[in-house]
Amino acid sequence: MFKSHAKSKGVGASIGKATLGLLSAGVLAFGAAPALAHCDGLDGPVVEAARQALKTEDVSRVLIWVRPQDADEIRATFKQALTVRRLGPEAQALADRNFFETLVRVHRVGENAPYTGLKPAGRDLGPAIPAADKALESGSEGALTQLLTSEVRAELNKQFENVMAKRNFRPDDLAAGREYVEAYVAYVHFVERLYEATHAASGGHYEEHE
Repeated sequence: MFKSHAKSKGVGASIGKATLGLLSAGVLAFGAAPALAHCDGLDGPVVEAARQALKTEDVSRVLIWVRPQDADEIRATFKQALTVRRLGPEAQALADRNFFETLVRVHRVGENAPYTGLKPAGRDLGPAIPAADKALESGSEGALTQLLTSEVRAELNKQFENVMAKRNFRPDDLAAGREYVEAYVAYVHFVERLYEATHAASGGHYEEHE
């Protein structure tokens, strides 16, 4: 039989708050689908920056959302949008939409992410993204830390207990042995992805993909 590498007393008792806080920084970097990123939403930060840029006629407000090599394309689209907007309300709406779409598409390319069109405002983004934005608005990360720490603790405990429950199998029980291996691999990969996501979060936004 496999021998335990740690005593089963519950993960909550064996992992300190400092460790959980560190791990929680990247938990949803791999747990959520890329589609949940709100940079492609009509109420997201990229489109909001685009609206402000058009209102003030200052393209610099959006250039921070794209890679340096993509700045010329955004400048050209922005200049065209300003010209078309002066033709009337309908032309303005079309120009704005085209600028939003171009900016978000180029931004997504810079993130090495697919562009599937602008998403409607008010869609469900789950708890993490709104909590992240709210933390910035309030100037405090307390609620965000609590959310992520709770999620990490719950999932890590689930994975850990699953492995512990399946580790004591007879050597001749191949089915049970494979169940243990499957649980063990899932557990180790979860821990590994947590660690990697935490450290990847300290890298540059675009340099990471280039």
